[in-house]
This record gives sequence, structure tokens and C-alpha cells, in this order.
Amino acid sequence: MSPKKPDPAPRKPDAATGKAASPARKAPASKTRTPAAKTAASKTTASKTTASRSPGGRGAAAGEPGATRAAPGRAAPGRRGRAKARSGPGASDLLGLLILVVTGSLAACGWIRQQDAAPGGDAPGTGAAPAPAGGTVTIRFLDVGQGDAILIRSPEGKTALVDGGRSAERLNAQLEKHGVTRLDLMIASHADADHIAGLVPAAALKPRVFINNGLGGTTQTWERLVRALQAVDATFTKASNQTVNLGSVKLRVIAPPPGMPDDQNLNSVGLAVQFGEFRALLTGDSETEETEGWLAQERADLRGPFQLYKSIHHGASNGDSAAWLANVRPENVVISVGENSYGHPTAQTLRLYRQTGARVYRTDRHGTVTFEGRADGTYTADTER
Repeated sequence: MSPKKPDPAPRKPDAATGKAASPARKAPASKTRTPAAKTAASKTTASKTTASRSPGGRGAAAGEPGATRAAPGRAAPGRRGRAKARSGPGASDLLGLLILVVTGSLAACGWIRQQDAAPGGDAPGTGAAPAPAGGTVTIRFLDVGQGDAILIRSPEGKTALVDGGRSAERLNAQLEKHGVTRLDLMIASHADADHIAGLVPAAALKPRVFINNGLGGTTQTWERLVRALQAVDATFTKASNQTVNLGSVKLRVIAPPPGMPDDQNLNSVGLAVQFGEFRALLTGDSETEETEGWLAQERADLRGPFQLYKSIHHGASNGDSAAWLANVRPENVVISVGENSYGHPTAQTLRLYRQTGARVYRTDRHGTVTFEGRADGTYTADTER
């Protein structure tokens, strides 16, 4: 008589659907330029700054803002082979079909529009719905320590949370402070703890849709996040170059380029925000290999200038590069960073930002950094300290 076979191991939730799937592959726990709408010849409104010192006697580093408010300013312009098949951990063809059906139903409601990557062509935003006169899009880089957490609010009050930092307590305090009682959209750039831990309690705000890179995390934090989102019936969607209408604000989801290894950082989801002529770009913890892949695609939605740009990977040396920044052409850079032992932000990266002429904000020195963008491309910038 043959011995009794052991029971199969319990199946983990699929990264893109939140439903049970076959055992996942383990992912590492860590980590052409064309004329833009506004050119160098465009009329600009200078940003006023005054000399000041940051708390504790620390002066603003070169390239950093000297004051806590910037006057309205115009944006200044400043390879892999064929991809291997990549699905969410253990995702079957049936689960892939379910994702398409869910995305299609959202598209039918006009909330999410599926489209291919945008190589070449005109700058993004052509044909976008007109922004309301006098309205602003608010983008807050929340001070949550060493980690990313960005809150976006449309003029109509629609909200999106991109990453949540590693501290649930700090994120909760920030959401309460800014009066957030409901989320329409939640995005995890990737599944590292300093980006998703705070999303677990934030799931109680009942986001309608959760977008991630399709690679499930290997930690208990990731499993808690999946369960929390399932409990509120959030729709799990894999990043695939969707355009999300957050009221009158267009959110262009930037999927990782083909051929990336199964590494969380190298599969960071990007997000291009557009409100009229105001543009912002967030790209998680992307490393040079990923940004080179995006550059090879010659994507119009990644061509600058961008009035607002989030520093890649908290200012790590393997994030931003001269070639990438020459394509993005940021006017303002925000580094989401806290006390850390990694040396973030590095002197090399800060030097790159100075070379672009961008103003640099840091959440470890300035606290929460808030930008209010108007449809004509002007904006204001505020810091907590």
C-alpha cells in the first residue's frame, strides 16, 4: 500500500487579481527627445524665493528651495530583446481573462481607458477633457519617513494614493490631517515594505481599484494588504498603460517595459499626472535598467518638461541618470526620504539635479511637500517647514 500523499500547500492570492492562485515565484524582497508643449521660448513666471535656513540650523542645500512657498511658475523645458512571458505569480490564462473582463467593465464606465504605450507622436494630453476653470490638482508628498506616499486630489475631490510608506501610524496621521475619508484609487508602485505597509490600514478607505505591477510580494505585509483589499471588494488590476480619469485629472499608468527581470524595483509602476498643461511624473524605485527600457520605447508620455517630478528610489545612485533627466526635464524634484542607513539621497544624485537647474525639496527637511497645479501650467508649492 503506497503511503498517503501530503495535502497540497495553501495557495497564495494572485498579485493582479487578489484571488487564490498557484504558488508564486519568489521575487526579491528589495528593490528622441521632441519639442514639448511649452518650449524655452515660452513666457515664464519667475518663482520667488528668499534665503532661509531649515530648522536645526541646516541651510538649504544647493538646488533646494530657500523658502516654503514658490510663486506660480510656468514649466520651463528644460533593449532588451523580446520580453519573456510575465504574468502575476502563478496566474493562469483564466485569471488573465478575468483581469481583462474587469478592466473592460471599468473602461465601459469611462473610468479606466486601456491603450497601448505611446511611442513617438504628439505630447500626451491631446484630446483630453478640458479642466475646470479655476480648479487645481493637489499633489502631496506625505512625510512618512524613509518611504514613498503620494496623495493626489482632483478639483472634483476624487482621491488617489500612490504608495503608503512603511509606517501605518504615520500614514494614518497624514490622511486624517488632510481630511481623507475615502479613496477612489490605490496604486502600489511595487511591493517593498517602505511602499506598501501604510496601504494596509488605508484599504479601510475602500478604494475602488488597486493597481500594481503584477508581481506579488513575499512578505506578510503583502499578504495583509491583499486580504485588506479583498475585504472591501477592491478591483485588482495589473499596470498595463491604462489611462485613469480621476475627475478632470488624467492619470497615465506607466507599465514596466518588456523584458525586466522579476525584481520589484525593476518593475516599478510609473504614473504620469496631467491636469491641463500641468504635468507630474512618479516612478517608484525604478533603477537605471528600467528607465533605459522606457527611453528605448520613445514614449511621448515620458517626455518633459514636467513641472513636478518625484526622485527615483529616494535619491539612490542607481535611480536617476543624466540621460533619463534630460528626457524628463523636471522643474521641481521632490525626494521622499527619511532617516536611513543607505546614504539616500546620494551626493551623485543631488549633483544630477543641480545640473538640470531643478529646485529640490526633501521630506526629511521640509516635511510634507504640497503642489497645487492649475490647468494653465502654473502652480504653487508649500512645505510644512
